Amino acid sequence: MDPPDIHVLAEPSAPSLRVKPAPQTSAIHTQFSYSPSDDGTDENLLILLHGLGDTNVPFARLGKSLKLPQTATLALRAPDIVPFLYEQAFQWYPSFDQLGDLIERPDPSPALNLLKNVLGHLTGECGWPPHRIHLFGFAQGGSVAVEACLQWWRRELELSSQSRMTDKKTPVRPLGSLVTISGPLLSYPTLSKPCETPVLVFRRPRELNNGALDAFRKGFPRVKDVERAGEGMPRASLREEWQPILEFWSEVLGWRPGDGLYEITTGTSS
Repeated sequence: MDPPDIHVLAEPSAPSLRVKPAPQTSAIHTQFSYSPSDDGTDENLLILLHGLGDTNVPFARLGKSLKLPQTATLALRAPDIVPFLYEQAFQWYPSFDQLGDLIERPDPSPALNLLKNVLGHLTGECGWPPHRIHLFGFAQGGSVAVEACLQWWRRELELSSQSRMTDKKTPVRPLGSLVTISGPLLSYPTLSKPCETPVLVFRRPRELNNGALDAFRKGFPRVKDVERAGEGMPRASLREEWQPILEFWSEVLGWRPGDGLYEITTGTSS
């Protein structure tokens, strides 16, 4: 295989702030944990979404432990508490019926409304460019991340289409990247144009069959499929589980050196 081509692209003349304002509790209507980048440059933002029955706390620790360069982290807690349990366990949308059985076709609207407001706050008051926002979700959180990414893209297509009626055309702005761990799509994507956000799907054996992967490829033209033995989240003790995710981030995360701002992208020759 030929070595990847490396392209260095200058950013626009008005780059975003090196240090971004922290998200405000008045604008994000759920508990969250925000950490600016350890190196003092907030060029990327990694949003982490936990799975069913968890909280934002362990994912906040995960985000900090990754120590991704020039990357702030934002771990969100799901908005609804899981019924029938006597502990701090949360769900992104109603997941159980009155008998306590899992709902086969859940409605993710509560989570998508929350993520819509969060992304609006981040790209507005906090000054994050959409292409510097990266989503990471596990199981139910992964599904929410995928659906929220598509919701963002549909809105961008709509705004761009509306702008064609005026003299000022609005560009379509994809989010930076998406990693879903064992989290399938909840709907089959129908888009006038596939979402340009790069996607990595990490799955365990017997998870996300070919039909589920086909749905991803219907909505996203750039999908990396990674299967590893075991179950649950990638284990910190096993380098081979995290390695493909870290390599993916190395391809999609932005970088701001010195006084200038550049984007380094790679493209593999076919």
